[in-house]
This record gives sequence, C-alpha cells and structure tokens, in this order.
Amino acid sequence: MGLNNLRTLYQALVLDHASHPRNKKEMKEATAMQTVHNPSCGDTVNIFVKVQNEKIVDVSFTDSGCTISQASASMLTQSVKDKSVSEALEMTKIFSDLAIGKEHTSDEIEKLGDAAVLTQVMQFPARIKCATISWWALEQALLKKG
Repeated sequence: MGLNNLRTLYQALVLDHASHPRNKKEMKEATAMQTVHNPSCGDTVNIFVKVQNEKIVDVSFTDSGCTISQASASMLTQSVKDKSVSEALEMTKIFSDLAIGKEHTSDEIEKLGDAAVLTQVMQFPARIKCATISWWALEQALLKKG
C-alpha cells in the first residue's frame, strides 16, 4: 500500500472510530476493569472486560480524551472481542512494541485488525501515549482479572 493511501486510510479510520466509537459504554457485568490516566495530556480511559473460560466475551470502554485516544480504544474493543486472554495479551505486546519502535512481522501486525493503522501515529512522539493508553489499560485489566 502506498504511503498516501496508508495516510488516507489512517485518517478515515481514526475519524470514523472517534466520531462513532464502538463499544463505548460502562459494563456492569465486567469481570475486570482498569482505569489509566495520562497526566501529561489529561486523557483517561476505563476498560471493562468480561472474560469467561479464558475468552473475552465482551469488552467496552469509557474515556475522556483526544481523538486518537478514543479511536484507539474503539479499535481495541473490536480487535480483542472473542479472542482468548493470551491472544489479547499478545496483541497488547505487539502494539506496545510498535509504539517504541520494535519491529514485528506483517502477520503479527495483522492481528491488531484496524488498530494496525495506528502505527502511523508513532511518527509523532507526543501522541504515542494517546494511542497506547487503552492498550495499557486492557493489559492491566487482563493481568488482574483472576
């Protein structure tokens, strides 16, 4: 895919997910929940996860944050729903690695679904935390779910 096409796709997906977030709601029946706050910009995200038999059967979020933060949380919920806990934790690792410049294979990046386009934000160091905050919250929620 050409660089211009990738930028266009990135902009379209981010704007769509920020304007029409998926799974943006509080979940009363969550088996785990985690809040992460970024004091440097004021973004706060709450991730709610319902796990049954080591499978994520539902995931949602609430937040107060920028466009990138909201879009990332929305994409995350779509990417990890119906995944096993271990698959979701692998996805959080891939996403976090990409944020700090580590390389992954195209097959590994594809596991992120639409969220893979967020790797474009990694060019802007000030926005990396915006894109990763929900992924950190998911990882923390899954690690403490027991």
